[in-house]
Amino acid sequence: MTTRTFVMCKPDAVERGLVGEIVARIERKGLRLVAAELRTVGRGLAEEHYAEHRDKPFFGELVTFLTRSPVFATVVEGPDENTWELCRILIGKTKVTDAQPGSIRGDFATTTSENLVHGSDGPESAARELALWFPGLA
Repeated sequence: MTTRTFVMCKPDAVERGLVGEIVARIERKGLRLVAAELRTVGRGLAEEHYAEHRDKPFFGELVTFLTRSPVFATVVEGPDENTWELCRILIGKTKVTDAQPGSIRGDFATTTSENLVHGSDGPESAARELALWFPGLA
């Protein structure tokens, strides 16, 4: 059985030239990319992606950040239903001061507001995000 999840290199990762490093870490873990696209994100997609934060004071900043320059959106496939969780471990904690060394955020992120990578945080969010970003593969 294989499962898929959504992982996105955010604008700061693309701007800093870290996409190759991030993809390499995913692949070295034994996961594989089944789709990937460098994409300029429109406001509507950014707002839908971050819809769960719509009522929070930082929502506008999230949307502005996601739309400021291209992202590298991917579909990652793994051998078990925990693919999303494996990706989250590789990515590291959201708050960069909590991110462990060896994780992407622990090694490369310097601020929580620009923490390089987004990964689905469960099977439901993976399904929603895959349908949103890659509807033909969901």
